[in-house]
Parts: sequence; structure tokens; C-alpha cells
Amino acid sequence: MSGHNKWSQIRRQKGVTDQKRGKLFTKAAAAITIAAKDGQNPETNFKLRLAIEEAKNINMPKENIERAVERGSGKLGQGHYEEITYEGFGPAGVGIIIDCLTDNRQRTSQEIRSILERYGGNLAVPASVSWMFSKSVVLTIEVGEEAESTVTDAAIAAGAADIEKLNSKYLIYTTLEDMETIKKKLLEEGLQVKSSLLIKKPKTSIQITDPKTADSILKLVESIENLKDVQKVYSNFDILDEILQKEVV
Repeated sequence: MSGHNKWSQIRRQKGVTDQKRGKLFTKAAAAITIAAKDGQNPETNFKLRLAIEEAKNINMPKENIERAVERGSGKLGQGHYEEITYEGFGPAGVGIIIDCLTDNRQRTSQEIRSILERYGGNLAVPASVSWMFSKSVVLTIEVGEEAESTVTDAAIAAGAADIEKLNSKYLIYTTLEDMETIKKKLLEEGLQVKSSLLIKKPKTSIQITDPKTADSILKLVESIENLKDVQKVYSNFDILDEILQKEVV
């Protein structure tokens, strides 16, 4: 499993503070608002559907979601936000992709550059990192041991691109086009998809075995994720489990 994905899953299991949850709600609302500009029906707007699902995964109140959709439709007014992606390198040459929604491109780029350089990284030119990743949808299923073979068999039969396991969770990777087919197949086998996320999955990973380097990478990524304008951060680091468990607090 990608170290970044594994790190995110472990952090999510440990829960979040009220302050952190507020930041997540703000970012989720922004994502819904932008997605809703292309249509307010989640059944026909896949981007909106995934944004709403992600908001529900963090227990965002229904009224907040509805308000964000209405804002995207223009009913409640909206600020000028643009989607922009930055690319960079961190310690040990790990690749980093940063998806943002911002109303001030200069401010956002300066904040990201500052954090990257603080932890020994640098901002990179477009396409220097993105080629290392592929767009994918990850479906999460949580089951007991007795259903392990069912999940694997159903996912393979439905045409999943990849399957990974983290404790009692299965992460099933697929394309956006095949997502509904695979979800339907899993449901037919009595398996409920807990969440669906649109991600950028690293094609290969860089293994990190030095604790100090691992600490720098995780602090860098977390600092970037905490920026107001940042929606998602992806990286291709793979930190040894014994180091990762100690670092995630």
C-alpha cells in the first residue's frame, strides 16, 4: 500500500479534534461548491457525488452539504475560487502533488513553497511529478475475516485494478468509469462500500527506512494539508510500518 494512503488511513482511525473537523468541513464544502458548478444532480455529476460522499464520510451535517450545493449553483452567491495543482519534491526525492482551491494564487504558491523548503523540499515545474501518479477511485469496505475471500473474489470478478488490505479494511482501486459497476457487484455479494474517493495513486513508491527522514516527510505533508487553500495532498513515500506507527500520533 502507498505509504501516504496508509498514513492517512491510520490518522483517520485515530479520529480528529473539533478544530481539525472544522477545517475538514470547510474544505469539503469548498469542494462541493466547485463540483456543483457543473450540475447540482449527484446522479449525473460524478465529481459532485464523490465530493458529497467524502463530506458524509467525515460526518458533515446534511444542511452544510445542501448549502454548499446551493452556493455552487449561484443561489447563495460565491467567491471567486480557482482549482490549481502544484507539484513538488520532498526529502529523499519523494514526489508530492497538491490540489488546491484558492482565491489568491500568489498567496497559496508562496505558502506551499515556504513549507516545502522548510523541510528540505522544493516546488517543481508542472508535469515533473504528475507522471508518477494515475487517477483512480478507491472504494473502502470493512469486513470480518470470514468475508475476506468474498471481497477479493468479487473485486477481481468486477474488474478492479488493484486491491489492498489495512487491518479489517479493503481498499479497492478502479477507474471512475468502472466505479458503479464494481460497487453494484460488491453489493450483490452483500458487501457495502463504506466510502468512495477520487485519488491520485502512485505508480511506484520510494521506501523510507530512516526515522529522521520519515519524520520530515510526515511533518511536511501534514503542514501542507493544514493550509486553508489545500484540498488534497498525494505523495509516493512508503515508510516502514514500525516507523509509521510511531510517527502517527
